[in-house]
Amino acid sequence: MTSKRKYQRNLYRQVLIADDDIINREILRNMLEDEYDIVLASDGQEALDKIKENSETLSIALLDLMMPGLTGFEILEKMKADDRTSHIPAIVLTSEKSAEVDCLKLGASDFISKPFELPEVIKARVNKAIELSEDTHIIQITERDPLTKLYNDEYFFEYAHEIDVRYPEWDMDAVVVNVNHFRLVNELHGRVYGDEVLVAVADSIRELLSHIEGIAARSDADNFYLYIRHQDNTEELLHKMGEGVRHQMERTSIWLRMGIYDYTNEKIDVEKRFEDALSACNTLRNNYNRYVAYYNREAHEAELLAEYLINSMEKSLQAGQFHVYYQGKYSIQREKPALTSAEALVRWIHPERGFISPGSFISLFESNGLIQKLDRFIFREVASKIRKWKDELGYSVPVSVNVSRLDMFENDLCQFFLDLLKEYDLSSDDILLEITESAYTEDSEQLIKTVNELRSHGFRIEMDDFGSGYSSLNMLTMLPIDYLKLDMKFIQGMKDDDKSASMLKLMMDIASHLQVPVVAEGVETESQYLLLKDLGCDIIQGYYFAKPVPVDQFEELMKEERNA
Repeated sequence: MTSKRKYQRNLYRQVLIADDDIINREILRNMLEDEYDIVLASDGQEALDKIKENSETLSIALLDLMMPGLTGFEILEKMKADDRTSHIPAIVLTSEKSAEVDCLKLGASDFISKPFELPEVIKARVNKAIELSEDTHIIQITERDPLTKLYNDEYFFEYAHEIDVRYPEWDMDAVVVNVNHFRLVNELHGRVYGDEVLVAVADSIRELLSHIEGIAARSDADNFYLYIRHQDNTEELLHKMGEGVRHQMERTSIWLRMGIYDYTNEKIDVEKRFEDALSACNTLRNNYNRYVAYYNREAHEAELLAEYLINSMEKSLQAGQFHVYYQGKYSIQREKPALTSAEALVRWIHPERGFISPGSFISLFESNGLIQKLDRFIFREVASKIRKWKDELGYSVPVSVNVSRLDMFENDLCQFFLDLLKEYDLSSDDILLEITESAYTEDSEQLIKTVNELRSHGFRIEMDDFGSGYSSLNMLTMLPIDYLKLDMKFIQGMKDDDKSASMLKLMMDIASHLQVPVVAEGVETESQYLLLKDLGCDIIQGYYFAKPVPVDQFEELMKEERNA
């Protein structure tokens, strides 16, 4: 409990004088009453009652050791055990030198010997004890989080540095503990309950620190920092902390997550180690299977790269650093395979980082919405090139473009494509739309509605990554599609006599039942090609026939096919 005592030196302070001898009480009152507000007690119980009654205003208690009711020893014990009175300093009045050590252990600040010394000495002792207590209290208020009573950041890091200096042989772990979905706890149960959760976490941490050397802080909101000696069973510690919190909070289940920067590189500043531990902890957001993450430099560098790519995307788009490559698709159910269409694939060629793999940015942009801007750039680029081929070569091939899940939920998607066709004087046969199988499971009703709208205007839909395991066969019969594009994992692992080949045949049978052509991507070997042809696959895409190439190289390929 935070004391409301006043600290201005010019205000009277309140002093309790507790002694069963009236003469002693009066002597001390006469010495101190010109500078202090005096409260008197004639026995131990009365003294304790008045200490509690004046706990917010009392500056110090002068306690005779031997009093009826309660002794000075017993009062010291009860003061120390009570949060309301533990902050109040006490000076023991005694003639027994042998009792001093025991009194110090119980928290006494000083002693006044009987018979009493000169008034100036008594005043000096009382004043010194009060000022020391008040200064200590001010420091404690400054260094502690007012809610949880754990250290705040500033003092925590100072003490952490002190540990490193004083105990260089200790292996110290930097640990960040966070309350999972704490914002929802506040929203569902209110801020008062949220504060109770934070206090419960702090209590659990204090219990932990009673068994392990270390210190703790509440950093901000629901983040807690622990600087503790290395433990091999850190996950068990988190479990114990969580159990302690859940035991206190009966209205809801509270789960903690933990990020750890272990002792392997203590040459790094302690502040940086906690930044990295926090980064590790943040990787567990929305992860319901893991609650402990160790800082991994490679993972952190990947996180920094992701942030860099996100911040660079729009500028790179404007600077023309994104390029559309084209990979040919070949019809194989004829005597000689023939180029029948192509897929547009984006490539990012950065002036500083060089070629950036699509695997590094496609899913990243899908997760934060940037994919829509990139997709529309690709759609327009493809339409422009098809128009160019028609004008300069006299013919073109249809080009598939990948339509992301986010694109499908844009209300103007169909109108965008219709406007694009009109702008470049193209038909819906010129652009094929690829949608991943997984997208159909996000909101199948809305997606199917959008697909049907696109198909009503003549657009053909390819289901990409078919066979990746998302859709049921029952759902498949309801999906509006024009092509099935097989998941490349089946193609790359395919052999004549293994289960992958059997599964592939099953998928071909499904496509035949649905009466839709099959496109197989990722075909790299002649044996794969021949097996697919034998099974009735219609179109092949992969390095066996052609790799993705820039538009000028693809145009040369088109010319060669036309002249063959």
